[in-house]
This record gives sequence, structure tokens and C-alpha cells, in this order.
Amino acid sequence: MSSTHTNLLFHIVYSTKYRRNIINVDIRKRLYEYIGGILRENKGTLLEIGGMPDHVHLLAKLSPSFAISDVLRLVKTNSSKWVNETFAMNSPFAWQRGFGAFSVSMSSVADVEKYVKLQEEHHRKLTFRDEYRLLLKRHGIEFDERYLFEEENVS
Repeated sequence: MSSTHTNLLFHIVYSTKYRRNIINVDIRKRLYEYIGGILRENKGTLLEIGGMPDHVHLLAKLSPSFAISDVLRLVKTNSSKWVNETFAMNSPFAWQRGFGAFSVSMSSVADVEKYVKLQEEHHRKLTFRDEYRLLLKRHGIEFDERYLFEEENVS
């Protein structure tokens, strides 16, 4: 082939550091727009974004030019810096170290979009921890519970 053609779709999930409920309604819309801008700058497309005060879900199309870990590092680093510079917060805004990224087929895009949009509804029945464990299990990803979530050291 003389050119490259891809459709790399991902459902990406990550939380605030220690799953703090810090993404309030005052910053949510602007934060989501900012994340979309970072993806665009890196040849990606944000198809849908949603979440709760302690985590976000992205449905994104990413470029084959960048490793997903590099894109997420840029998204998380730049968005947390922006939140801290733009909003008066009681404590510094930060994301957890890791993330979940799950491949999405074209036939599942509508279902994933709906899932991402309806986060508040899902979390009436399910905690973020349980939701994340279910996503990992659905995608056949083994994990060690001891290293799944960052815990805050309270002394």
C-alpha cells in the first residue's frame, strides 16, 4: 500500500488522584473541551466525553503516529496544569498515574458513546471501583487488586 489508513478507536478511563471528587460542575464542561483540544493537537479526535466528579471516560480516535501512553501523558499533564492555573481549588488538581484503554470496534461506537454519556445513571448503581473492575474483566485484562487503585496515605 502506498498510504496508511487507520481507525483506532478507544474507550479510555482514568480517575483523579486518589479518586477525589474534584471535577465539579464549575470546571467539568471547560475541562472536557480542553481535553478535546489536547487530543486534536495530537492528531486525535474526541468523539465523546463524560464522567463523574472523580473520573472521566473518553471515546477517542487516535493517530497511529503516537503511542496511546504518550497521548494520555500529554492529556493528563496539560489538563491538570490548566485546571490548577485556571481555577481556585482547595487542593491541587491531579490525575492518577495509570489509565484503562479498551479498543472499540465501529459496530460498538454507538453503544460506547451512550455508555460514556450516561455516566451519572450508571453510578447510581455502581461505584467507580466496581465499574472499572467490570471493564477490565469484560476485556479479559488480568489485574492485581493491590495495584489497581492509588490509595492516599492518611497518617
